[in-house]
Amino acid sequence: MPALLNGKGAAALAAIPAGTAHAKIDPLMLVDPELREGAELILSRPLPDPLDHKAILAMRQGVPPPAAPMPAPAPAIEMRRIPGTKGQPEVSIAVIGARRDGGNRPAVLHIHGGGFILGRMQDTFVASQQLAEELDCVVVEVEYRLSPETVFPGPLEDCHTALVWLHANAAELGVNPNSIAVMGESAGGGMAAMLAIAARDRGSVPLCYQVLIYPMLDDRTGTTRRVPPFIGTIGWNEAGNAVGWSSLMGVPAGSDRVPSGAVPARTSDLSGLPPTFIGVGAIDLFVDENIAYAQRLIAHAVPTQLLVVPGAYHGFDFIAPRSRASRTFIASWKLALGAAFRDRAAASG
Repeated sequence: MPALLNGKGAAALAAIPAGTAHAKIDPLMLVDPELREGAELILSRPLPDPLDHKAILAMRQGVPPPAAPMPAPAPAIEMRRIPGTKGQPEVSIAVIGARRDGGNRPAVLHIHGGGFILGRMQDTFVASQQLAEELDCVVVEVEYRLSPETVFPGPLEDCHTALVWLHANAAELGVNPNSIAVMGESAGGGMAAMLAIAARDRGSVPLCYQVLIYPMLDDRTGTTRRVPPFIGTIGWNEAGNAVGWSSLMGVPAGSDRVPSGAVPARTSDLSGLPPTFIGVGAIDLFVDENIAYAQRLIAHAVPTQLLVVPGAYHGFDFIAPRSRASRTFIASWKLALGAAFRDRAAASG
């Protein structure tokens, strides 16, 4: 792991006497200086203990209102409710930046994070407006049902419904049906990975790319697979991870009874998935599972770009968006996604 640290982080490790136990390492010593204030803020507001259903409900109610969307001329936001599939209920979506002009632009289905237990699509409207504007694309947000009230496959079916709708309505939205990507952060990244696998297995929608931002991919992290104690203490921890996965699956995280298709890291065959960008911080709880997933994608001949950010914790780009690390990180995945869109446009003639 020291190879993933920045110069100051490596120097901090070198200053620790030989033989010092991992538990003695202060995670803040490893944080990028520009990200430290945000890390201290996160640590001052720890997850409830226990993180039970009552605590989850309280956290949802305590979330402040989302930032107001950007006004015109920023890409417009259109709220819709679309029919569910396979006996599932209607799904709320937001369509951002659509143009009824017969265009042929790329599109992104964006899935919000929140450990499968928290979050709402409105929280990322501004970021999605910026993405739609910068890459000249349509962004569709999906309000998938949260757990533990809805267990797998319900949330995945909501996301798949939105993806199929986007593909089927591409002409109306001015979208190239062969230039659709999926993306998400944290649990949203995990859901995007699940969705890419489901779309491949069902033969439903051809995806041109997936952007997985510190994705939540493996229920075994923090349960049957432990991480060093200085990793995964800022932003999202082992206890929260176990609750999130158990809530989604309806069975204990790390068990041998997980539902098929619920855990991307447990999917044996990753061949045929779309080209992928994976980005994660070096002290994020998910760093090991994200690196492992990238390695497996590469082994299955999936073009894959992996970016590990030194000194960065879970959600650093949301907490400190103006930091150099965050700006470089965001620019990197947007550059990769934009290149994928241009490649697809060139291939389409």
